[in-house]
Amino acid sequence: MAEITKSYESRDVEKKWYAAWQNAQAFAGKVMPGKEPYSIVIPPPNVTGVLTMGHVLNNTIQDILIRRARLEGRSALWIPGTDHAGIATQNVVEKQLRQTEKKTRRDLGREKFLEKVWSWRDEKGGKILEQLRALGTSCDWDRTQFTMDPHYSKAVLTAFVDLFGKGNIYRGKRMVNWCPGSQTALSDEEVIMKPVNGHIYRVRYERVDAPGTFVEVKTTRPETIPGDVAIAVHPEDPRYAGWIGKKVRRALGPAAEIPIIADASVDKEFGTGALKITPAHDKTDFEIGLRHKLEVIDVLEADGKLNALAGPELAGLDRFVGRKKAVELLRERGALVAEEPYANNVGYSERADVPIEPRLTWQWWLRYPRIEEAKAAVRDGHVKFHPERWSKVYLHWLENIQDWCISRQLWWGHRIPVWYRKGLDKEKLTEADLRDGTKVHVSLAGPADPENWIQEDDVLDTWASSWLWPFATMGWPDQAKMKEQGLDYFYPTTTLVTGPDIIFFWVARMIMAGLEFMRPGESLERRIPFKHVYFTGIIRDQQGRKMSKSLGNSPDPLDLIATYGADGLRFGIVSIAPQGQDIRFQEDRIESGKNFCNKLWNACRFRQMSGEAGDNSSLSTILARLAPGKFDADDHAILQRLLATTREVDRCFVEFEFSAAVQALYGFFWNDFCDWYVEVSKSKLQDPETKATCLAIQDLVLRQTLLLLHPFIPFITEELWQQLGYSPDGRFIEDSHLDNASQVANAAVLHGLVLNSAAAATIETLKEFVSKSRALKADHNLASRRDVKFFVTTSDREWKTIDENLAKLIRMCGAASIERRDQVDGAPAVVTVLGTLYLDLASTVDVAAEKIRMTKELDQLAKHIAGTEARLANEAFVSKAPPAVLEGARKQLADQKAKQAEIARLLKSLG
Repeated sequence: MAEITKSYESRDVEKKWYAAWQNAQAFAGKVMPGKEPYSIVIPPPNVTGVLTMGHVLNNTIQDILIRRARLEGRSALWIPGTDHAGIATQNVVEKQLRQTEKKTRRDLGREKFLEKVWSWRDEKGGKILEQLRALGTSCDWDRTQFTMDPHYSKAVLTAFVDLFGKGNIYRGKRMVNWCPGSQTALSDEEVIMKPVNGHIYRVRYERVDAPGTFVEVKTTRPETIPGDVAIAVHPEDPRYAGWIGKKVRRALGPAAEIPIIADASVDKEFGTGALKITPAHDKTDFEIGLRHKLEVIDVLEADGKLNALAGPELAGLDRFVGRKKAVELLRERGALVAEEPYANNVGYSERADVPIEPRLTWQWWLRYPRIEEAKAAVRDGHVKFHPERWSKVYLHWLENIQDWCISRQLWWGHRIPVWYRKGLDKEKLTEADLRDGTKVHVSLAGPADPENWIQEDDVLDTWASSWLWPFATMGWPDQAKMKEQGLDYFYPTTTLVTGPDIIFFWVARMIMAGLEFMRPGESLERRIPFKHVYFTGIIRDQQGRKMSKSLGNSPDPLDLIATYGADGLRFGIVSIAPQGQDIRFQEDRIESGKNFCNKLWNACRFRQMSGEAGDNSSLSTILARLAPGKFDADDHAILQRLLATTREVDRCFVEFEFSAAVQALYGFFWNDFCDWYVEVSKSKLQDPETKATCLAIQDLVLRQTLLLLHPFIPFITEELWQQLGYSPDGRFIEDSHLDNASQVANAAVLHGLVLNSAAAATIETLKEFVSKSRALKADHNLASRRDVKFFVTTSDREWKTIDENLAKLIRMCGAASIERRDQVDGAPAVVTVLGTLYLDLASTVDVAAEKIRMTKELDQLAKHIAGTEARLANEAFVSKAPPAVLEGARKQLADQKAKQAEIARLLKSLG
């Protein structure tokens, strides 16, 4: 074995072991009959994406699960891959095309443009998968998938053809969410509502039969007035009893007389109780228009510019420029009654980040399959959500589900496998025509006489490919590929790790897809895509804002890895991510992760330097080296704590509480092992009678600790596993088996070791005594002093425990002595399980001098406090200072007052 170096160089270790794992194909998922499978499919990041803190958390948790599964002896598979991200990728390449060649995609044509996209993907796409390797992710990279790969595209189009044949897919002209930026339809889930501060306009329309008489409406969209075809009022609104059936003159655009109609959907309490009806530009208006058989006038082009139907003054203007112009025109004509500030929520395109438009267009729609089974899958516990509360959100969405608009007006994506007979006007095709093979052809291969047909221009929504991800990544629908990829063995997958923001986009749809396409006729448990779903929280900055590039509030994960190491980043991020809660990012917790790795490294180095290792090749060989008859209470206690920690980590994995697992491991290793057992072992290592057993106990503890820690911090644990001789034949740590607490305890019994719980309990009381003694010293600025004296008032029984461990306690407390007294006056004290402990300040401190020093410090603090309070009482300062400065001043005042109170307390304790 090589000597463990003085300091841990994370970069060297990470590079060394990742290369070794990959060269040995250590991450390959293999069908191994007789072994329990464990499989995960990565939520495919966009091919345009780069590593973010959200990816770090999500993929660290996936890696923790997959590595733990390997250690438990399961055959583990983690499939990586990327999503083609239709809108995002097309936008990136179009932008590049405009910048480099001053051209649009239409200048190139579909085929040439797609060549550009593929070229971009081959050169720059998938960068995020390379970045994930730096984090230590143990995916089976040979199985990397891409949603536009030929075999995957076949799966997507097969699903379309199948669902079309079953009547689930149809074509219809309906109101959709339209993105003028990307010029495509969007599903409701792709629209983000944002609060917008705008204006609401009060506009009047003159009655045709009563000049000088007006009806007033309120609108936030005056630029759409040229598309008005009616004014609607509630039939029971007394204000308009004599108006229904009359006509008014449209306030803007080509001259028109439009009717006043009665409709019960009108809200009498909103605005004036009168609603302008613009069926082409509002979903509610469209539905009212259908009921009353009203004309539809679309005044907007696909790119959001006003068209000729808006009138010559507005035609050609961008919709927002047109809004300002419309207000000017209304004001000039005396039709604008009032303009008021107005805050409302506006739908934005998730990808293009522009306000969406309701638009009436022909689209392809999907009636979701297996809705009732999808409800039952989660409601009855076949698919378990962690935290469970998300199941209510999921079920509520399924109760109110609407058909899915699956077509997109893009070129990059899976082109819909539908062909129309040349010469037919597809806008006039009926549902019956769509099912007529002489007019419309739907297949994977296309028509035998392609020269007589025109293929559909639209592509499928990106989510209409990724909803097949759990089984299309394993070869479906190709039977030979399914067998080769082990689908029957690895499906259903075990756990999905994702964010709750895509519970509808992806999770629910994958469940329905699995139930629809997998293993027809078999039980629900055999068809679901996964058994568990773990929802991560959102990572936010200290102000509670979601981390994003646009805000500039997110650190670069690769910079964090360079500074703190991949293991430090992994350990730190998981430590601040309790189940189901959003995370306030703290870089000092990432630094704590690095510090923990250094502590682990130094403890293992200390063990190596303390003596030659015996046979560490297995748990059994280490247990054989123990001499239970030479155990003292500390030996029993550390092994009891090791078993308790193993049980706690086991519980955490069952309940998906990864943060709690990290905290349990941190507390055991740092406090119980390093700060206590290693310290008390130093004297035993000097004694030939106890040294061998003491070293064997350390080897046992370190072995189990490295196994427990490995899923969280894989690089350093692999290095130390090899350095300490736990794999003399060079096998990786994951080739070993992680025993649970019962297995370790049973193996110990076979070697004659039965742990003494009473002895272990005694050690816990001693640790509490030491912890409180150190805190008492720190309270009086004596933490580093080792010449202090302690007094104890206690019972005979408790003093016996202290006396039997006196030398150890004096050393661990950092004291000159610990003496028993019947009574102690005028000394600061703390209550412990073993009695009341007093700190003898007179023996360590010049009390008179300390009183003078503390009094001076109190005087200075009083001046500082008065100054800070004066600043915060100054209205001029408070009204002008930035929020961060005010927050800093208030925190400073709180800190000053806390310090003042503490010094006053210490001064009082001196008498």
